[in-house]
Amino acid sequence: MQIIRINEGDMLELKKKHPCGSALFRVVRTGSDVRIVCEGCGRDLTLPRQKLEKSIKKTVNEKND
Repeated sequence: MQIIRINEGDMLELKKKHPCGSALFRVVRTGSDVRIVCEGCGRDLTLPRQKLEKSIKKTVNEKND
């Protein structure tokens, strides 16, 4: 299994939509648990990294250094 690079500030498109209808989430914190915020309603979620990696459809790098 390949490890997906997830950085703070990245936008993730998940396979399943949030109940509000949005599929885009912004990464707030990384580690063994990853905290993401729904771009549609602002709800934040903390998920185990392995579960999140399985549900990622596409990663959009938003961080500009």
